[in-house]
Amino acid sequence: MNKKKIAYAIGAVVLLILAYSFFNTTSEENAPITTNVVKGVFLDEVIISGEAQSTSSKKINGPINARRFNIYQIKIQDLVAEGTVVKKGGYIGKLDASEVNGKINDAMLNLESAQSRYTQKQLDTTLTLKEERNKIKDLLFNIEKDEIELSQSTYEPPATIKQLEINIEKTKRDLKEKKENYSIKKRKATAEMVQVATEVSKIKKRIEELKNLQKEFTIHSEEAGMVTYIKDWSGNKKKVGSTISPWEPAIASLPDLTQMESKTYSNEVDIRKIKKELPVVVGFDAFPEIELSGIVTNVANVGENKQGSDVKLFQVLIKLNETNENIRPGMTTSNKILTHKEEDVLMMPLEAVFAKDSISFAYVKSGYSIEKKQIELGTSNNEVVIIKNGLKENETVFLSKPEGLDDKSITLLK
Repeated sequence: MNKKKIAYAIGAVVLLILAYSFFNTTSEENAPITTNVVKGVFLDEVIISGEAQSTSSKKINGPINARRFNIYQIKIQDLVAEGTVVKKGGYIGKLDASEVNGKINDAMLNLESAQSRYTQKQLDTTLTLKEERNKIKDLLFNIEKDEIELSQSTYEPPATIKQLEINIEKTKRDLKEKKENYSIKKRKATAEMVQVATEVSKIKKRIEELKNLQKEFTIHSEEAGMVTYIKDWSGNKKKVGSTISPWEPAIASLPDLTQMESKTYSNEVDIRKIKKELPVVVGFDAFPEIELSGIVTNVANVGENKQGSDVKLFQVLIKLNETNENIRPGMTTSNKILTHKEEDVLMMPLEAVFAKDSISFAYVKSGYSIEKKQIELGTSNNEVVIIKNGLKENETVFLSKPEGLDDKSITLLK
């Protein structure tokens, strides 16, 4: 009997312990979460992602004189991989030269035709002038013959002598006229030859220029560096199959890796906080261990619509104060822009702030009870808010609303 009583007593104690443990655990699980008011340094940061780029880069251009030959759209046929390190004079890429090749072929045909016209004109001129020279020789021969006949006609009748003199005079006039005509025809033939020769020379020069242009369709680097692709007007990177024009002749660039910046875009809410000269900590997704200091150098005054969105975004440029050999243009950056800083201030999480009738208050633990205290708030960030008045350091505040305190009055500030 005594053993049974002892067993019952032990069982009752165990049940009481289990019940206490269950209800205590349930109570702890349902208990509101609390935290303490702390004193420290308040930081308000705008965190936005961006893209690394060089502030100074040398563009690698295709043919800039193509417009002179009515070539306006040139397709990129080959291009080295982005990030390739090249030496001075190293191969960069090749452009589709089919259009310039066609113009060279057309010019060669025009040259053959012009040279043929030049040869024909040369032969015609030679024959024409030869005929004129022969006519002049005939006239000279006739004059010489008449003068001999005149010298032998001393005893001829005066009429005969007069007729010979008239013939000689007439032939001399004809000779003078022939010589003048010959001179005119010779000058005309010379001008025509010069004209045809000039046409041949112009076509030869055009062919030479086209061949020089053709050489420019194979692109080489003017400096040593790392090749990076550039973007066209629509924001897409130029690559094999893209086109360039005389107005946008660049196919790639060689950035100066010692002068880097982060280009990012801020929304309409955060842009109000961002000013020039604000300090920035720039991180890199590719290298989480690298963080470089920077400074805001430019804040756009006018927003722009990003492709596929109606949201207005404002461009922000951040200059890096340091360099790192691992950083490359195009890498994704994480930019922490410090917009506000206060030291030695009281802070608590935003979740601990409640409001009623425009009065901000907090649920504060006071011994075994809970008090609703009015608080005066200062600047806040995405996590905490500065407490100007109403709380003290290390006071415990509730992050969620405790039950059963709806009717409790708020202790107002004095």
